[in-house]
Amino acid sequence: MKTTHEKIEFAGLPKDYAGLCRLLTPRPIHDKAEFENVTEITDAMAGHKLTADQEDYFDLLCRLIEDYEKEQGLPAPKVTALEALQHLLEAHDMSAADLARLLGVHRTLGAMILRGERQLTLAHVRALAKHFSVSADLFLP
Repeated sequence: MKTTHEKIEFAGLPKDYAGLCRLLTPRPIHDKAEFENVTEITDAMAGHKLTADQEDYFDLLCRLIEDYEKEQGLPAPKVTALEALQHLLEAHDMSAADLARLLGVHRTLGAMILRGERQLTLAHVRALAKHFSVSADLFLP
């Protein structure tokens, strides 16, 4: 697998472990190109409702990424709640208006949250965590 192809979309990923392994066999990461290939797949999978096989594959790839980052002395990426939210919305092709509908607020508030002008409330955090099947900690400062 090379990084010179079209962006991987979640909908195009196999649902079974064997199919995922045919796409990219999980192995220790040795260089930047392998790192980019693995992170491209994990980015496509992040925040989606995964099958059991996809969860196992995703968890393994995340461990391989962590191992590579430790070996390379790379600091763990610090992602803000806003960056996490923006990434999840982009991965799910959702707009500020979609965010507002999800949170049950006026669409202008959705845009203000995405611009960092308003903070998420605890109710918003719970709704987002449930919708995206992620830990609420992702959206907390």
